[in-house]
Amino acid sequence: MTHFTCISRIALASALAVVGQSAASAQELAMLEVPAADMQPTEDDGIIVTGTRVAGMTAAESAAPIKVLGAEMLEHVGQPNLNQVLTQLVPSFTAQAFGGDTANLTLSARLRGLSPNHTLVLINGKRRHGTSNLAVLGGPYQGAATADLDLISPSSIKRIEVLEDGAAAQYGSDAIAGVINIILKDDAEGASGYATAGEHYNTGGRTYAGTVNLGTKLGEDGFLNVTVFHRFHDFTQVGGLDRNVTDTDGNLRTTLTAAQRALYANIPGFPYVNRINGDARSHLTNAQYNMQYDLGPAQFYSFGTYSRRIASAYENLRRPDRIIRSAVLGTAGVLGAPGTTIFDPDGDNPPNGFSPREKIRENDYAVTAGLRTELAGFRTDLSATYGEDKNQIYTIDTANASLYIDTGVTPTQFYDGFFRASELTYNADFSRGFDVGMAAPLNIAFGYEHRRNRYQIGAGDPTSYYKEGAQSFPGFRPSDAATNSRNNEAVYLDVAASPVEGLKLDAAARYEHYSDFGGTTNYKGTARYDFSDMFALRGTVATGFRAPTLAESYYSATNVSPTAAIVQLPANSAAAKILGFDNLQPEKSTNFSVGTVIRPMSRLTVTIDAYQVRIRDRILGTGTLYSAGGSRNFPLVRDAVVANGNVLDPTVTQTGISVFANGATTRTRGVDIVASYMTDLGDAGRINWTLAGNYNKTKAIRIDSGPVLTDTTGTSAAVPLFNASTIANLESASPLVKVVGSAFYTVGPFSATLRETVYGKSSSLASPDGGTFYKQTIGTAAITDIELNYKITKAIELSAGANNLFDKRPGTVALVPGTTNFTLVNGGNVLDAPLTFSPYGINGGYYYARINFAF
Repeated sequence: MTHFTCISRIALASALAVVGQSAASAQELAMLEVPAADMQPTEDDGIIVTGTRVAGMTAAESAAPIKVLGAEMLEHVGQPNLNQVLTQLVPSFTAQAFGGDTANLTLSARLRGLSPNHTLVLINGKRRHGTSNLAVLGGPYQGAATADLDLISPSSIKRIEVLEDGAAAQYGSDAIAGVINIILKDDAEGASGYATAGEHYNTGGRTYAGTVNLGTKLGEDGFLNVTVFHRFHDFTQVGGLDRNVTDTDGNLRTTLTAAQRALYANIPGFPYVNRINGDARSHLTNAQYNMQYDLGPAQFYSFGTYSRRIASAYENLRRPDRIIRSAVLGTAGVLGAPGTTIFDPDGDNPPNGFSPREKIRENDYAVTAGLRTELAGFRTDLSATYGEDKNQIYTIDTANASLYIDTGVTPTQFYDGFFRASELTYNADFSRGFDVGMAAPLNIAFGYEHRRNRYQIGAGDPTSYYKEGAQSFPGFRPSDAATNSRNNEAVYLDVAASPVEGLKLDAAARYEHYSDFGGTTNYKGTARYDFSDMFALRGTVATGFRAPTLAESYYSATNVSPTAAIVQLPANSAAAKILGFDNLQPEKSTNFSVGTVIRPMSRLTVTIDAYQVRIRDRILGTGTLYSAGGSRNFPLVRDAVVANGNVLDPTVTQTGISVFANGATTRTRGVDIVASYMTDLGDAGRINWTLAGNYNKTKAIRIDSGPVLTDTTGTSAAVPLFNASTIANLESASPLVKVVGSAFYTVGPFSATLRETVYGKSSSLASPDGGTFYKQTIGTAAITDIELNYKITKAIELSAGANNLFDKRPGTVALVPGTTNFTLVNGGNVLDAPLTFSPYGINGGYYYARINFAF
């Protein structure tokens, strides 16, 4: 049966515009609210489209906090990556520093310390599809399958509107933490672009990027704007002492045999032999277009994106004696025994081991087409959007150990299968203002949305999953392969009124029905009252929800290291039911916010917004439930693995499963503060000052019990759904405080940006065995960014700068206290591995030069 709903694209959002009295001054302060009296709204100045159905509203008039980041501001951040741009400009935004396995190939980000899946990404106001590459392994970004911001070039963007408020009643699923609406450039003439090169101080990562943006008219009544971008980013290497090879000083371990020592000393790069910690190497090409044509009574519009990414990331070193076969096929050999053969992919003598890489070939595209017109006095917008992301997965420079032992041969490159995620959305939106004698027209908006999502895993080549599969990443088995889909329909209603001068009210409701778990209704109310031009209060109350992604519900694979093999069971599978897990259900949220806008003097604006977000039935990755090698082992876990069709590596010491599950209630409280001021120095130039800060604290206020299982000692009890590490990733892995202060100085052809970002302390818990947990802490850090620009002509500008000027790094993973065998608290292999939950990255300083042009 078809179900409808009542949503609201509420007049929530915006408060911040951008200080500015000139286009130049807007560059650094485009994120800040300015007095309405100081703004002359035009189509390109101050008008927002996020969080409101009222036509012509500016950021300064909004009832909810919204940061508006202008194009010039985005282009004056050194690293050509939208995740990095936003983390340097928005205090509540944090980018992922490092991802495990294939997640390192598509890094994610999050807003207000919540899951990446809690932030909805829009392009020109239309929902953006998510990546198909699920972040599976534990950490603050686990479960991320949201839109990949790296696939949108900063040079294609006119502005970004960041709504920092719950908005599920406006836009539907995912908008619990907020909304990032990316508005593409719409220039009808001109050309602009840049070429840039940079590198990290001593960890590698050489980067080259170039982009061109072109605008042209389509006849007399239309425009076409196109952007093409390409970037190459090389590997970085942070750390690399392998505890199975060396001690903490980089000397060969004394416990190695003479035969091992002879082999291990020849591993390339000795003693820094393990390259897993660092950025992936990637080649990324993005293309975006934005067009519109005026047909008279209607406007046809279309926009789209295409991306092609080829990337690979190093995994843990496999030592030279990792794979040895005997003279008898099907029998593993022993180092030094007569008739044994060591797997040697390079034909070296002696063999020197190998470093597997996980690789993707990704194609991502999206296209939207729509018609804006007026029907019976209602502004009408009819549109359709289709987006798809496909990742073909490979494991290269590796081997299938069992295949080599059983047959004497093995490929060194494996096709592991693919992920594909797609989303088809239809929207019909209507809005109209009615003059009913209030201070402003009563605005009524309503509409309908239909969305179909599809998620597919394709099986790899048989050699990639023969027995335990290829080293570092086994291919997807036929039992992993599946196609799953869902449909949902929604209707919404939004009413915005201004009963008296200075008072703005907005109420919205949305009903959605999903084919796999039913319906949900959400509401939102917001208000703002301007007591004077100098002072206003605003606040919001809302409910929200997030539907589990299809990837969270159905992803299935085996994740391996040299010592462990852990199966990710699909949450909605029969195998998970063996262990007592239920199908995933939507998360539910309640949001409250209250804030103020203060303009105590000319050119100074201060906004303060406090918020609380409570999320019930939160979806998290369980800790590992072990069948062998853990602090507690459960025979039923192995039964579930067998039922799912997975085969585990018999040589590893730890085996188990993990699964995504509803089971926690969390509460996030915080405060956003933004202040802006412009100093006019006359002939000596001008300085735009900004100070923006975020305090954010998440607490798990309830953790549900897990299924009752019997361990190998015969003890039966409900196992904890989430271990201490999972809870720490929620509560403390993001800094409590982040403050960004910046000054943008211009005089004649010269300009300079100085930005200081202070990250508060953050911490996590790690365990080598799932039983004992150890705290890891990253202290408070101040990160300095600087950029100098000089216009040598009206069209050409030279720039040079540094992100993280003083090469600040997080600490390294500790050894288990009191141990003498170099056991790491996280069970990893790299003795000098960085703390990868670092909010400011693991690679240290990045230094760059750029040439900009605009005609």
